[in-house]
Amino acid sequence: MRVFLLAALCLITGVACAQRLDSAQTSPDRLVYYTFANDAFFRTDYYFTQGQTLTLVLPALRHSPVNRILGPVPTGSIRYHGIRLRYDGFTPLRIQDPFIRVGDRPYASYWYADFFRVANQPTRKFRLTTALNLGFMGPAAGAKGFQTKLHEWLDAPTPRGWDYQIRNDLVLGYAARAEKQLLAVGRGAELIGSADASLGTLYTYAGAGARLRVGLLNPYFDNLGVSGPASRAGQRRVQLYAEGQLEGRLVGYDATLQGGLFRSDNPYTLPANAISRTVARSTATLGLGYAGVRLEASAVQISPEFNGARSHKWVQFGVRVGF
Repeated sequence: MRVFLLAALCLITGVACAQRLDSAQTSPDRLVYYTFANDAFFRTDYYFTQGQTLTLVLPALRHSPVNRILGPVPTGSIRYHGIRLRYDGFTPLRIQDPFIRVGDRPYASYWYADFFRVANQPTRKFRLTTALNLGFMGPAAGAKGFQTKLHEWLDAPTPRGWDYQIRNDLVLGYAARAEKQLLAVGRGAELIGSADASLGTLYTYAGAGARLRVGLLNPYFDNLGVSGPASRAGQRRVQLYAEGQLEGRLVGYDATLQGGLFRSDNPYTLPANAISRTVARSTATLGLGYAGVRLEASAVQISPEFNGARSHKWVQFGVRVGF
C-alpha cells in the first residue's frame, strides 16, 4: 500500500521517482517550527479546540533508520529530514455537561511524532513528503489536565466530560504528500496543487487541494519556508504575503470520532455510518518574514465531520526559524 500511494502521487504529478538515493543530496538547513491553534479566538470551545506542533529539521537525521521505509525519492532532489511532535484535543459542543452527549463528537486527544523526509526539487517546482506516524491517543495525552488548567487560568467554564474520552490506543500510520507548482506570475504570485494520502490507525484518507500565494515572497519550492544561513544567498530578506488554501478529503477512518483500532471498551464513539466521508477545509494566512525568521497567522474553517455537526473554525499562529 505504501509503495502504491507513492507511485500514484508521482504519476499524478508527472515526476519520475527513483528507488536509489545517491542522486539526492541533503540540505544543510537546520530549522525549527512551532504552531499553536485554538478556537477561542472565534468565541467557540468545541470540536477541535486546541493543538500544537513542534518541528525540528536537521541534516543529521539523514542517518535515521526510519528513512529506509519512507519510500522512493524523486531523482535529483534535495532532501530534508525531520521530526514533528503533534498534540490535538477535541470535545463536544457543550463541555459543561457531565454526561455523554449522544450524537455529538466524543472527547479525544493524542500525541504522536511524524518521522518525515521531504524531497524537494526547486527547478521542477515539485515536492514529495513522506512520514511515519507513531504515538498514542487517549487519557495518556493529558488533555483533561491541560484544558482544565487552561480554563482555570482564563476563568472559563470547567470541562466536565473528559472521563468519557476515547481510551488509550496506538497511533501508527504512514502519510505521503505531493506538491507541484501549477502557475506563477513573476515572483509575486504562485498557484500550487497538492495530493495527499494517509493510511493508519488514527486517520485514513485521500485528498487534494490548491494553495494561492501572493505578495513579497520567496518561491515556495526554494526552501521549507525559511533557510539556514548557508542557503540564504539570492533570497528575498523581507517577506510579506497572503495565502489562501482549499483542501478536500475522502475520509476512510477517523479514530477521534470512531475510536482506536485496538480497543473496544470506549465509553462512547460514533458509528461508521455517522461519519462524513467528504470534508473540505479552507485556510487564510498572513505571513511576515525577515532573513531566517517567519511569523504566520492563519484562520482555518472545516466543513461538518459527522451527521448533525456544525462547520467549525479556529486560529493558528506559527513561527519558523532557520539556524
